[in-house]
Amino acid sequence: MTTSPARRAAFQILRRVELEGAYASVLLAGLDPEMREDDRALCHELVLGVLRRELWLDRVIEHFAKRGIDKIDLPVKLALRLGLYQLRFLSRIPPSAAVNESVNLVRAAGLRSAASFANAVLRHATREPDYDPTSGVESASEKLAIENSHPLWLIERWINAFGFAGTEALARANNEPTPVAFRLTAKANGNPDAAREIIKELESRGAQLSPSKVAPDAWRVAGAGGAIRELSRDGLIYLQDEASQLVAHLLGTEAGDRVLDVCAAPGSKTTLLAALRPQALIIAGDLHEHRLRTLRELAKQQGTDNIAPVACDATRRLPFAEASFDRVLVDAPCSGTGTLRRNPEIRWRLNAADIAELSSKQSSVLGNAAAMVRPGGRLIYSTCALEPEEDEMVVEKFAKEHDEYEPVKLAASNELQTETGAIRTWPHRHGTDGFFVAAFERRV
Repeated sequence: MTTSPARRAAFQILRRVELEGAYASVLLAGLDPEMREDDRALCHELVLGVLRRELWLDRVIEHFAKRGIDKIDLPVKLALRLGLYQLRFLSRIPPSAAVNESVNLVRAAGLRSAASFANAVLRHATREPDYDPTSGVESASEKLAIENSHPLWLIERWINAFGFAGTEALARANNEPTPVAFRLTAKANGNPDAAREIIKELESRGAQLSPSKVAPDAWRVAGAGGAIRELSRDGLIYLQDEASQLVAHLLGTEAGDRVLDVCAAPGSKTTLLAALRPQALIIAGDLHEHRLRTLRELAKQQGTDNIAPVACDATRRLPFAEASFDRVLVDAPCSGTGTLRRNPEIRWRLNAADIAELSSKQSSVLGNAAAMVRPGGRLIYSTCALEPEEDEMVVEKFAKEHDEYEPVKLAASNELQTETGAIRTWPHRHGTDGFFVAAFERRV
């Protein structure tokens, strides 16, 4: 009774995602560094693929199992999802391997009596490879939801906001692999030849590199996963989505500025702000001390020494003198619907009530942060959400309530500009996470 390291690891990660509310990206980043590269790649594919295709897989499982997915024990359900994903989406894996190893996962979980059931379901699936779980579904929105494994309520919300064609393109893009992007860190920037040496090292190890079309000094990379991990572990590069990097650039920090990053942890944008302007002072606020510890570790790894972490609750008055910062960034807590490729489990955890609650919280945080900006200073509001309630509606409400602020058109390509001068990036249009960014300047 054997299973490959990749399948065992994928099974355990999926189990933790389900039982603990863990995030797959964090668990995948913590895989055994000694794991073989092919096993690592397969584990990533299985975990993210199963989470992205969960609804579709469950509908197929229900058909062949002749019972509801909620009637199947979790270990069996996970093993069936893994097996079926391999059968339907990974053409290079022999069906026998997909079936047998999934059955062995059930046995290893201590459910030997369920092994014959799992075997029968997957064997049945191999005999009907063309079964379509949307057959007989009349509703176009429900069919779209099943085909692309998104909750129906979210698909219907997006259809209302973006139209059917836009929603279809977005949902499909959410199930595609996420491009890998990175930037140089402050540690690397301390060496004038670092960029050339790092690019040369990656190319010599088989990486395909291209400059970002979205964020300055960002790179997309494919291949050379081992080299990427080594450079990242050494603090010379940092993996960060291009749109996320763009936010830090748009703040427009100058040397000598006092900068407040209101919701800073875990520190991706904070450390980039610090690297871009080492002569600026970056105050990094966050509610939770353990998240600030993560930020401190990240700053140390990247070689930044101009960040001062402060624990504070941004939904209340902030513990700083009013009008004392040149630049303030509010990268607000949000639904994360712009990151569903990277964090596919989010789609199964959200509900419509969450978005209304987040919108209220975002307005509160933005209002408190605004009091910190000096006259002539800049305030940036950003989210990695696609929902108008978290983006345009928050900004419109703020503008109505704060006539001391004037909207600022951000300097970015016309393709990213909205009609109001804000910035939007989209997974299906730009290959990045979905981000919204708006800027204001304080008059008085």
